[in-house]
Amino acid sequence: METERKPLLRDPEKTSYQSVGKALREAEKEYVKTLNNKKMFAAAFSAVLGNFTFGYALVYPSPVIPALEKNVYPELHIQAAEVPWFGSVFALGACLGGISSMVMNDHLGRKLSIMVSALPAALGFLLMGSAQHISMLLVGRILTGFAGGLTSSSIPVYISEVSHAGVRGGLGACPQIMAVCGALVLYALGLVLPWRWLAVAGEVPVFAMLALLCFMPESPRFLISKSKDEEALEALVWLRGPNTSYRAEFERIKNTVQKAKFLTCAEISDPYYYKPILIAALMRFLQQMSGITPILTFLESIFDRTSVILKSGYDASLVAVVRLLSVAVAATIMDKAGRKILLFTSGSLMLVSSLAMGFYIHFVDEVQHHHNSTNLTLAGLGSSPEPVNYLSLIPLICIMFYIIGYAFGWGPITWLLMSEILPLKARGLASGLCVLLSWITGFILTEAFIPVANELGLETLFFFFSVISLCGLLFTHFCVPETKGRTLEQIESYFRTGRRSFMR
Repeated sequence: METERKPLLRDPEKTSYQSVGKALREAEKEYVKTLNNKKMFAAAFSAVLGNFTFGYALVYPSPVIPALEKNVYPELHIQAAEVPWFGSVFALGACLGGISSMVMNDHLGRKLSIMVSALPAALGFLLMGSAQHISMLLVGRILTGFAGGLTSSSIPVYISEVSHAGVRGGLGACPQIMAVCGALVLYALGLVLPWRWLAVAGEVPVFAMLALLCFMPESPRFLISKSKDEEALEALVWLRGPNTSYRAEFERIKNTVQKAKFLTCAEISDPYYYKPILIAALMRFLQQMSGITPILTFLESIFDRTSVILKSGYDASLVAVVRLLSVAVAATIMDKAGRKILLFTSGSLMLVSSLAMGFYIHFVDEVQHHHNSTNLTLAGLGSSPEPVNYLSLIPLICIMFYIIGYAFGWGPITWLLMSEILPLKARGLASGLCVLLSWITGFILTEAFIPVANELGLETLFFFFSVISLCGLLFTHFCVPETKGRTLEQIESYFRTGRRSFMR
């Protein structure tokens, strides 16, 4: 009798338990096939123009610092001690933007928070374009950084909440793609425009974003959380199309939102809240500790210091093109390959390229001082008066592979996972905290980059970034869940119950 009861008590319950996630995913796939995505893509594009501005403003010092170092006017001649500040105050402004987003995301909404960022961005570029003193440039950098911090936490949340599981991976990579496009445009314009006109050109995407977002809906999840059900339903119909089963999605979202009214201090101790918040925060911390912000900020200076064959401006533009292509490829395969495999690929490339760069910088001086033979340099068969040292291509190749690795995973996926795994009740607050932690780290690293490079050597920094990349690989293996093809409600159910059936 006991053996007959065993199946009744255990096996059927186990089968039902394991089929929960599969049934939800199958229903979601059928629903996704009926959707019209054009308007949803328009909403996402309008929002990510803020990331274009972010990427443009982030790397603004790269071509501007060499110009300011040569400036003949004392008020606009940048001193060696001011260079780290000019690069790092953007991150300081982004910290303030991250703090503001914690309040604005949950009170003004995702869309309005993005639109508000246009004001400090426009004012910051205006100050930099009309600067009569270095202090005006620094204030302009802080203001554009503030706008960047605000959009850093608002845009990923907005995109994740207006998109559906079928395209959320690809759309989630769009903020990173647009940030890379912004950096590429800045590097390209830096080859032909004076530094003041670079700031003027930065105004264009700011006003384009503001104009387009006027016609886009607010996040349905945010509207439901504010008891604006009619507006939320209208927004969902606009995003999904009127001839779809949007009402079922509306009810599912509403059911989830009703369980997430107010976050109390006592609830923070619940694994349902602190686990995803810790995962998101540590991912943002490791992303910045990998060195991406100081490397992009001082890219031309790094190439000058390592004596790369091409002019540093052209090298920076080439790296930006490679970065853009890498993010675009990652976006197309993210919903097929999954998040974790791309994070592993990304971390491995960053680890190898950082190590190679460190070893190159460590040994190249000795090599250059002792080489006399043709195996290290080629004279060009009389056509060139000076020998060409092809070893100087190594830093360019290392940085390119580092950027490819970052753009393939730790760039876009960190932002995407932050918006996916954070519970709705804590999403606005927690995303702001993640951005704050991220940019405090970015500020400290960028401020310390040049002094540490001068004191301990540039190779020390790249060896340090290698260690961080290794930590990122271990963290991905042990802590990061796979969210490919899961709805936000399934991901929340996983953290709420701990049942992996929702994620299988």
